[in-house]
Amino acid sequence: MSKSIPIIVILLLGSLLLWLSFAWEPAPVGKMGHSPLELEARPVGGDFELSSAEGPVKLSDFQGKVVLLYFGYTFCPDICPTNLAIIALALRGLDADALDQVQVLFVSVDPERDTPERLAGYVQYFHPSILGLTGSAQELAAAAKQYGAAYQRNDAGSSAMGYTVDHSAYTYVIDQAGRLDEVLDHATPAEEIGAILRSHLGETNQS
Repeated sequence: MSKSIPIIVILLLGSLLLWLSFAWEPAPVGKMGHSPLELEARPVGGDFELSSAEGPVKLSDFQGKVVLLYFGYTFCPDICPTNLAIIALALRGLDADALDQVQVLFVSVDPERDTPERLAGYVQYFHPSILGLTGSAQELAAAAKQYGAAYQRNDAGSSAMGYTVDHSAYTYVIDQAGRLDEVLDHATPAEEIGAILRSHLGETNQS
């Protein structure tokens, strides 16, 4: 069976982007059908190494860039697509020079199903600048612990999905020196994310 993303997903993502652009008003997290978990611990940040479709990737590979780090998974029904679509809108609001100085990392907390190749295809439907990462269960747990990210597998019973993964839904802003600078709430508006990125890039350009 093909592991490619069905065409209907592409159409749904396109509709989601249009909705976010013109009609979206964020609802309280507790009213969503798939509620994210809270942070497991105070995030401290730090380097880690995981795998992409192109090979091993370290956070420190992106020093000199502002990094947005997000933990999720490709089978996520609502929270991850919403956050990634919002981040994609923020990226589209940057000019080419600014975009070159930003890297978004989407780290899967579902290593059983999310291969590096599946992640590479999934993130491309949102924005070509997003990089999908995964690793062993131990590697992912260690990286998540550094950022206080919480996740847990839940049996979906008779559902075709088999299981879901509840997870925290924060976006971590990492500065050009690799330091954790800010933790953004779920569904932080694209305009706010864009302003944060420009602030970091402006500090760099003025130095």
